[in-house]
Order: sequence, then C-alpha cells, then structure tokens
Amino acid sequence: MRHPKLIAFLALSLIAATGAFASRTLIAPPLAAKIHPFVLKALETNGVVPVIVKLKKQADLKSIVAARLPLAQRQKAVYDALRTTAMNDQADLVKLLDTRAVKYRRFYISNMIAVFDASADLVKEIAARSDVEKVFANPSVALKMPSPAVRFSQGLAKMNEPNGVGDNIAFMKADAVWAQYHKQGEGIVVAGQDTGVQFDHPALAHQYRGYDPTKNTASHDYNWHDSIHKDTPIASNRCGYDLDVPCDDGDHGSHTMGTIVGSDGKDNLIGMAPKAQWIACRNMDGGTGTPASYIECFEWLLAPYKSGANPMTDADPAKAPNIVNNSWGCPPEEGCAADEILPSLEAMKAAGVLVVVSAGNDGPDCSTIQDPPAWHSALTLGVGAYDHRSGTIASFSSRGPSKFDNEIGPDLVAPGVNIRSSVPGGQYAQFGWSGTSMAGPHVAGAAALLWSIKPDLIGDIEKTTDILKQSATPKTTSQSCGGVSGSAIPNNTYGMGVIDLEKALQLAGAKAPRTEAPTPPTPPTTPPSKPSKSVWPKRG
Repeated sequence: MRHPKLIAFLALSLIAATGAFASRTLIAPPLAAKIHPFVLKALETNGVVPVIVKLKKQADLKSIVAARLPLAQRQKAVYDALRTTAMNDQADLVKLLDTRAVKYRRFYISNMIAVFDASADLVKEIAARSDVEKVFANPSVALKMPSPAVRFSQGLAKMNEPNGVGDNIAFMKADAVWAQYHKQGEGIVVAGQDTGVQFDHPALAHQYRGYDPTKNTASHDYNWHDSIHKDTPIASNRCGYDLDVPCDDGDHGSHTMGTIVGSDGKDNLIGMAPKAQWIACRNMDGGTGTPASYIECFEWLLAPYKSGANPMTDADPAKAPNIVNNSWGCPPEEGCAADEILPSLEAMKAAGVLVVVSAGNDGPDCSTIQDPPAWHSALTLGVGAYDHRSGTIASFSSRGPSKFDNEIGPDLVAPGVNIRSSVPGGQYAQFGWSGTSMAGPHVAGAAALLWSIKPDLIGDIEKTTDILKQSATPKTTSQSCGGVSGSAIPNNTYGMGVIDLEKALQLAGAKAPRTEAPTPPTPPTTPPSKPSKSVWPKRG
C-alpha cells in the first residue's frame, strides 16, 4: 500500500538535502575563481572550513623603501603603513563577521583575516565582496623532517673539536672568525619561528634577549609570542596554549636556535654566533602549523608586542629582530598558497629583516622546492642541506627549480646532516639531527656574525644576500634539473654553493681589529630564575 503523504515528504526531504549540498558545492565560476580550490573541495564534505581572506588593498611599501630612510624610521614607516591600511580596509568585513558570530583573527601585515569556521554561504558572501581579492585555505601542515641517524656517545661533544666547538661550527669557520674579528654576534638579534624554545637551557639562557644578568631573571615581554591559541587549536601538545612563558613542544625550535646562538660557556659551543641575542615565536602545535599561525608569527616579529596586547596599536617595530630563521614548510599540495605568505615576506624585507628559510626535505628529485618561504629568492635566503663530513649534498635536500616561478634553487647550502644541538630538558641531542631545518640556522648565524662585524650592512637585505651568495664555494653535480646543467653555477642542487663565512667577510670589506679576542660566553653559576608560571605548563 502506498502512502502519498510519506512519499511526498521523502521527495521534499531529498530535494532539500540536494539543495543544501548544492549550496555548499555549486559555486558559480565568477565566485569560484576567487576561492582557492582546496576551500571548494573542503566544502564538499564539511559544513564549515577555516579560511584566510585576502583583501585587495595593500600598503605601498615600495615608496618607503625607495625613500632610503634610516633603519629605525623605515621600520616604523612600514608598520604604520601596514596597520593603517588594514584598520581602514578591514572595517566593513569585520562588521560582517561580527554579525555572523564566527571566530576570526585580523592580520595587518598582509591585510588578511583568518576565519576559523566559515560556512559555504559565508565563503560565497565574502568572495562576492568587491574589496576581497581571494579566499585561501588555512590547512594544518605537519613538520617534515628526516630521521636522526648518528648517535653521539653519552650525548656529549664526541663530534666536537677539542675546545668544545661543534665540528659543524668549525667547518663553517665560525671559531676562526671569532678569533680574527673578535666578534661573536654582539648587537644582533635573531628570531626563531618554530616549535618554541626552552629559554632557560644552559646553552640558550644567557643569549635570550629577555635575560637580565644583573638579576638573573627573565622578562618575556616583546621577546616571546605564542601563535597557538586555545580557541583555535591545531593539534595537541605538551606545553598548552596562549603561553606567556617560552616552551618548546617539539624539541625542534630549541635545536635550531642552538645552532644559531648556542653556548654554555664550557664544552658545548654549538652555535654560530654565541653572543647574539634571540627571541622566538611558536608557530606549531605539536609539530603542526597553519598559514594563520605562520602569518601571526611574522606579524609579531615585524613589530613585537606584549602578551594580550593589540598588534595594530600596541606593537613596537623598534624591538624587531634583525634576522628570522624559518625551519618549517607549507607545501601547495596540502592547501597552502604562495600569495598567503608572500605579503608577509615582502613586509619583512621592506623593514630590513633578513628572512632565512629551509629549502625542504623532499629530495633528491628535481623541482621539489615547493614550500612558500623558499619560493622567492628575492625575498628570502633559501638553504639546502650539505653533508660537511662527506662533502656532498644531502639526499633529502630539496632540489630546484622551484615549483612557483621556475627559479634556480636553493640559494646556498650549509651543514644539515647529523647536527648536534640543544634540546629541551637542558640536554643535547643524543642523536644528530638531519634536515634543511638544521642547515638554515647555520646561515642565520653566519649572517648574524657578518652584521655584527659589518654593522653598516644591517638591514640591507639585497647587499647581504648577494655577498653571502657570491662568496660561496661553488659545487657541481651530475644531476641536472629544469634544463640547468649540474656543472653550471648556480645549479639546482647546490645553488651558488657552500656558504663560506670567511670569504663573505672579505668580500664585505671587513677589517680585523688589533685587540685581544673575546672569550666564549661564560654562564653564571645558577640558571635564570623561573617565573611563577612553569616553563612546562600542563596541557591546555
């Protein structure tokens, strides 16, 4: 027996369901062109998706750079131009988001807004706006790193020189530079955008910019930022969320920072520039980050601010670092897009901040340089991994040309195989770590030494990168990529070659003083006093 009312009800239900599905997936071509394909795909199976909205209007930074202002004035001018543009241009879209009661975060550095729970209807409404250029995806991306391969006896300096200098540091001739030029990075601040840092590690505590040697305490204002938030978690981690005190939830950030500045003043001279200072921003949650967390860190690094402060009104560009190391990736096959990251890189360069990036661990095939930070050599210094013991490229090191613009890459290579450095718990890696993540910090530290010895280069990104590349030791290979012979210089395996710090200083016209060389940094007998909040907070 048929039931007409039931059949009618089921038919209407099917129509309604089909219509609901269509509203999520069938977006007309004019709008679809403004929406990243990963967003469209995600909406096929999810009711809400995280997106990043890029507005059309961008601050005029070229005129600021062309004005050739002193560095401090240029930094402030860049900050003011960016935040003024964003505050004015985002106002109407913010009103819309407030009426929809969705979670969002504004970014002035690129005039973007991250929306963490956008429905299909909201995505279409945003894309239809005349002031919006593109709706990008905001995917979660896990850090990719090769496995450690070499165990160090008792975790001590088995691969170090007799004086405690790591063999990788000696290969880079950093210790020779310290002796010749009597500088170890003084006056330079290097930042890490990574998994966090153990700030009171014996090899890192006294180089932390927040450390006060007169009181043996640490202040984290303007020196630490956490872009991992409890209301928008990415994964899970052992540290928690919205941390006011530095913490490393993945060991990676402490390791990379150790290669840049690490020294305990005794037998662990693991860093390139042990008298430079460091600050840090955590951009990964248990080793997983997003474009939003990366952009937030770039924004804080451009103009640091206190925890809980408003970055558009309370930041201080005078407290920006000189150099930023980035040992992370955001590949396009996982939903990342170059245009999400490039505006941040443009802002950093305009402000005179050198951005060093890891080329990626997707080798040995050609065209495996794909992560947005490594895509544009005009904005960053991309570094591949070199095995300084065997004298060859690391098999895992990504090769060029880049998938973005077919540029030759990487720019340089540096030690990145079985590198010993600091890890949380006040320890040193029991296994040597390998990856382009380990190579990039050598270059960041080398740049810190270069700028410490030649302060007239500070903020001159083009001249500095040109010096580092032109002074590199050329290396050739039998592997040809992208129509470029492996015997050419640059090539798509080594770029311009292996970084040579001594030659870079010579090319820069550095003059060695006739005074006694400084001794390695010696720590006080007690570590910095910990604040009331534990360095290892409970999971949030």
